[in-house]
Amino acid sequence: MKRVTGIGGIFFKCKNPKEVKAWYEKHLGLNTDDYGTSFEWRQGEDSSKLGFTQWSPFPADTEYFEPSQSEFMLNYRVADLKALVEVLKQEGVTILDEIEEFEYGKFVHILDNEGHKIELWEPVDTEYDKYAEGRTK
Repeated sequence: MKRVTGIGGIFFKCKNPKEVKAWYEKHLGLNTDDYGTSFEWRQGEDSSKLGFTQWSPFPADTEYFEPSQSEFMLNYRVADLKALVEVLKQEGVTILDEIEEFEYGKFVHILDNEGHKIELWEPVDTEYDKYAEGRTK
């Protein structure tokens, strides 16, 4: 069973997300919006299919990373979230919430063995492409 298929997002806390996004836009050329930016790439197994990695700075006081005290949270792309969650439960992994479903994919949050919150995402890249494109217009 495939588990993680790639990095879906990089999220981190900072003092001023707006200024951080502006710095990255000015100095590193990131095309940022309210959420950060999306990196588009082609999938290795089928280069005709798009893939995305989200980059998002969050306010330092965000509660989104809780119960973790970490300054970052990674989002991993997965192939079959429902099946993976069942396996993780059997393996004793802490599952923090129920699977949520959106047009652009399914999400759930878990904790690793040191208490870092991890977001798992089963993407629908064709829909995420529409979502990401709409954010940057």
